[in-house]
Amino acid sequence: MEKIKTSLLIAGFLILTSGITGKAQNKIWTLEDCINYALTNNITVQKADLLNNKNELYSKQAKANRLPSLNASANQNFNWYKGFDSTTGEYGSSKGANSTSYSVNSNVSLFNGNKLTNQIKSAKLDLESGHFYSEEVKESIGLNILNGYLQVLYAKESVSNAQKQIESTTEQLDLAKERVDLGVISMSDYLQIKSELAMEKSTLAAAKSELYMSKVTLMQLMEFPVDMSFEISSPDLNSMLLESGEPEAQEIYNLALGIKPQIKYAELTKESAMLGIKIARADALPSLSMNAGLSSAYSSLTTGSGYFSQLNDKVNPSVGVSLSIPIFQKKQIKTNVAVASISVFEAELDLVNTKNELRKSIEQACADVVSAQSRYTASLEQNKSTQESYDVTNEKYKLGLLNSVDFLVQKTNLITSESELLQSKFNMIFSYKVLDFYKGIPLTL
Repeated sequence: MEKIKTSLLIAGFLILTSGITGKAQNKIWTLEDCINYALTNNITVQKADLLNNKNELYSKQAKANRLPSLNASANQNFNWYKGFDSTTGEYGSSKGANSTSYSVNSNVSLFNGNKLTNQIKSAKLDLESGHFYSEEVKESIGLNILNGYLQVLYAKESVSNAQKQIESTTEQLDLAKERVDLGVISMSDYLQIKSELAMEKSTLAAAKSELYMSKVTLMQLMEFPVDMSFEISSPDLNSMLLESGEPEAQEIYNLALGIKPQIKYAELTKESAMLGIKIARADALPSLSMNAGLSSAYSSLTTGSGYFSQLNDKVNPSVGVSLSIPIFQKKQIKTNVAVASISVFEAELDLVNTKNELRKSIEQACADVVSAQSRYTASLEQNKSTQESYDVTNEKYKLGLLNSVDFLVQKTNLITSESELLQSKFNMIFSYKVLDFYKGIPLTL
């Protein structure tokens, strides 16, 4: 009996916790929720943030390099020797001695061809460019999530349409059964409708499978463990279909040049590369530094003075200035300057290529919008005419004025038309959102 009570308690606890887990997972995810989750858990984003942390440390270190250095040292030595007696010409027994020395030294650079200044500027540029690289990564992930989100919405509507078709065909099959029983239509006509219903059930199964795979793809893009209780919200997309007009690619491109992170990243990378030339050339200039020190020592060989007395008597402060003039560096400086110059050319080409890629992407996005609008308009008109034709055909079929073959042909045309309209609708919405992306408008539905 005690074991049964224990089992019941455990079972009750498991049911309770599973209920809590289920409630936690039964969240309806919006597009913003999906994007935020992806940005929090994406490895590439996390690595970009870590790179920013490194750059911040490098920037602080570059500034700290201006400060004087300070080092302290202490040495303790022991040595043994044999004393030599010049009167006898003999060595005595071994004697031990010890000595101690202390020193403090400081060094600061006074002039090094502005190398430290340019290194500070370069580190700051690297820090800024790292933030723009991080933004670029986040934007790319957001666009991928948007595409995956719309794919799920498209699959959901496909399932809904397939279910509606099955409901309609089921009613028609019931009507056909009554007519067969009355001898109004042949068994062949009835079997045609029954076959259509079977095909539509197969279409529904395929649509559900596509919905399942779309959800899996979206969850994987989000780095979210696959869980089929995962559901997304279904916003009203009809308001997005009201946009019209041909977008101006050049206008959008000019806007994007000032706001897109990949352009800022490429520009800052070029500036940093240009500073690299100045940093390399600084090694060819004389450098001036100042040093200061303080030392003291003790030796057991010194008689008549104690440990602390010797340390006090042997305090030696020092101050100096050092000038270093490079004369021959085995072409190292010349090579470094040449390599830095090549890096500038590479950065310039990267900037031009980034701008070209952005322009091409915007031109393609504008073309996609025009194409999607045209396709949606055509699909809308086709669906309207097909629906009207189907309504007439359906009335004739109900009145027994049309056989099942002709009726099913028209119904197939309607299903195809609705499928094309649905696809063109989501293509147009996605093309609009891509254009908004290049305009700097946040990704929302």
